[in-house]
Amino acid sequence: TSSHTRVGILNNPSSKIKEDNTAIARGILTAFLTQNNSNLKSFLNKLTKEKAAKSLAAGTKIAKFLIPGMDDDTFEKKYNTLGLDIIKTHQMFCQEVLKLLPGQMAVMSNGR
Repeated sequence: TSSHTRVGILNNPSSKIKEDNTAIARGILTAFLTQNNSNLKSFLNKLTKEKAAKSLAAGTKIAKFLIPGMDDDTFEKKYNTLGLDIIKTHQMFCQEVLKLLPGQMAVMSNGR
């Protein structure tokens, strides 16, 4: 959040939700929960690159993408205990309430 913009993320995966295919989604959610805005922005810029996705899919640990200044311990503890239920809840909300198809993207806006 800032005086100009607020950002939130809802996950709406198109495939079965498993730990090995949700590393980026769990990393993003964990960063939102544990990091300050400047570290969050820098981490998200790094994590959402195609190179990062390929590396994580190949088995690289999320800790390799942490940036200087992040609270590494808090991030890793939360990431390792986050679980998949929150992503399943996001998916259900996207499909049941927002009427999105699996994997479909949307932008929602709600001014202050």
